Amino acid sequence: MTTFDFGQGPVPAHCHKNGGGWVADTAQVTATAHVGPNAQVYGFAQVYGHARVSGEARVSGEAQVYDFAQVYGDAQVFGEARMFGDARVFGDARVYGYAQVFGGAQVFGDAQVSDYARVYGYAQVFGEAQVFGEAQVYDFARVSGEARVYGHARVYREARVFGEVKGNSEAR
Repeated sequence: MTTFDFGQGPVPAHCHKNGGGWVADTAQVTATAHVGPNAQVYGFAQVYGHARVSGEARVSGEAQVYDFAQVYGDAQVFGEARMFGDARVFGDARVYGYAQVFGGAQVFGDAQVSDYARVYGYAQVFGEAQVFGEAQVYDFARVSGEARVYGHARVYREARVFGEVKGNSEAR
């Protein structure tokens, strides 16, 4: 039996045939997905379709990455987060909780998307921005710098946010 230490002690694991990255035996990665040589998928995470996990990226917990979504760099997707469509999470970005990133959305830099937040369409969240609570960022909106979007806030159309949008606010 082969084991690998994902940070909590060695667990049964194997190298994925499409990319050579480490996959815990408890996780599910289909043959069509790619897990690069330094990437890790563990816990009960699922990576399927033509999704790609590469670089030093990690997908864990019960997270799901599918369709043509990509996680790369030092990015992490964990908890019960979902990524799908052509979405990309990269750099040192974190997507976790029950958050969803989908469509052609991008989360990168040191950005974080968490709780029940959704980033979709062609929206971008980057820098040290945080999107959390039940906030939504979509269409061609950009949230950057040290911005915080939370509560039930919605940022959409071609809005640019560098500060704070909270509660039931809208930026468009």
